[in-house]
Amino acid sequence: MVFFLFIPIILGCIIKKIFFPKTLKSIEDKHVVITGGSSGIGKSAAVLAAKQGAHVTIIARNQQNLNTAVTEIKQACTNTKQKIQSISLDVSDYKEVGEKLNDIEETVGPIYMLINCAGLAICGKLEDISNEDIQKLVHVNFLGTVYPTKAVVPKMKQRKEGIIVITASQAAMVGIFGLSAYSGSKFALRGFAEALDMELRHHNISVTVALPADTDTPGYETENKSKPVETAMISESGGLYDPNHVAKIILQDALEGNFFSYLGIEGFITSILCVGMSKCSSLLHLFLQAFLLGPFRIIACLYLASFNRTIKKCLTKEEKNK
Repeated sequence: MVFFLFIPIILGCIIKKIFFPKTLKSIEDKHVVITGGSSGIGKSAAVLAAKQGAHVTIIARNQQNLNTAVTEIKQACTNTKQKIQSISLDVSDYKEVGEKLNDIEETVGPIYMLINCAGLAICGKLEDISNEDIQKLVHVNFLGTVYPTKAVVPKMKQRKEGIIVITASQAAMVGIFGLSAYSGSKFALRGFAEALDMELRHHNISVTVALPADTDTPGYETENKSKPVETAMISESGGLYDPNHVAKIILQDALEGNFFSYLGIEGFITSILCVGMSKCSSLLHLFLQAFLLGPFRIIACLYLASFNRTIKKCLTKEEKNK
């Protein structure tokens, strides 16, 4: 009976969202910094930011890839006053990150939006992953997000404005076979984002956690080289997304001030199931979470049963081939 009381409220919230959508913050003439901006989702986000009139700085390690990306981003600019530049650095080196971000604030302008897209995936069962690769995942995925964020927060707080995007993964919400070390590094970002949001919300700074599924990027191609067959079979159910589409959704959610940014039905289900104590972005989100959390738990168990059947089938086949 209680569930039926939610229905008119949810419908009302949906109508409000359709006919009275949130006002998007503008990044025109604002400075947007994107780590991992030379390829994949990061580069797509940089192009979209340039189309909206922003000054864009992209950060990555490979200078050749950065140069190619800058050329593409400049072609998307809407006026000749926009400043587009790149910086080659290791985002897991805090001293270098702090110095470079301070320098670009002086040359390009205050950083209004930081989009953390730097990251990598190394797959494999825990015993098969080297300690060096585990350290690399933690340094790039976790520290490579924490350090740039730490560098920009003080000045954002002084100016009382800013947007921070933390690109995690659906693997930040659901642990999957073959992604134990990777999921650990991404789960850490979820906790980091929740605590950071509490620290910054009263300073007019919003935090958005992006939860993209498999996306057709160079990083995804590299990931597939180490992906166990079980992981590949489980991942197939989620499909493969275009980085331009992913970047568009992330940018829109960040400019709306949404805490979670997700794609597809699986992304929606996991965002409801794993909501925990995270920020509530709207009444619609709140009532959907309250209404759907119980039923979605049943769906989640069906997914898990399917995943475990796949894993058992692969194990049985492996034992037969020994």
